[in-house]
Amino acid sequence: MGYIVSALLIGLAILIHEMGHLVAAWWTKIPVTRFSVGIGPKVWGWRRGETDYWLSAIPLGGYVLPAVEDHDEFVKIPVSRRLIFAFGGPVANILLSFVCLAIYNVLQGGLSLSAISVEPVVQIGNMIMAMIAAIGGLFTGAGEVSGVVGIVAVGDKIVSGGFIGMLKFLNALSISLAVFNMLPMPPLDGGKIMMYLLESIDRRLLWLHERLTIAGIVLILGLMVYATYGDVQALLQ
Repeated sequence: MGYIVSALLIGLAILIHEMGHLVAAWWTKIPVTRFSVGIGPKVWGWRRGETDYWLSAIPLGGYVLPAVEDHDEFVKIPVSRRLIFAFGGPVANILLSFVCLAIYNVLQGGLSLSAISVEPVVQIGNMIMAMIAAIGGLFTGAGEVSGVVGIVAVGDKIVSGGFIGMLKFLNALSISLAVFNMLPMPPLDGGKIMMYLLESIDRRLLWLHERLTIAGIVLILGLMVYATYGDVQALLQ
């Protein structure tokens, strides 16, 4: 049961992330042709207005697809609007983490209503610093890489603590998603933000975006395969 709850919470964190991008797209008047939780072929979905809403087969992410013909059309959208669109997902995850921590602090007691608005921010800051240190360990060999299988396995133990455990796990997922997506590597949000800022300085750097995105996708897929292999090996031992 814990594995199912963990998987559902991962899906919820991804959903909130992609909803952040969708709301940012609405706000900046960027038309969206598809909103997907998961990647790969569609399992279930519906159409509302000009947007298709999908639940896709592989629950390893999601995406919001702008309704533009190609990359050349997308770069015609002002940089400020594209930056808001890119920041939407990580900001949504930070807000979700804030909500989780606020609910947790209320349930645990010992905090006044005025303290609730400050304490979660302090905890979020501490978790972000811990996540940055852990990500740095991936490149120095000092840390272990965990994939979705490993995250679900860890979540199974955490959510056994009931509703409080689920809040803690969802909070950790939200912060992890926000921090990971802000890494300056296309196609992650941080990489897109970096390229948009470079573009605003010199539009001749536009050619870099597509090449770095392809390289980033290959790197991320390789990391996911490696992490999943390690997770399965650990479970079999």
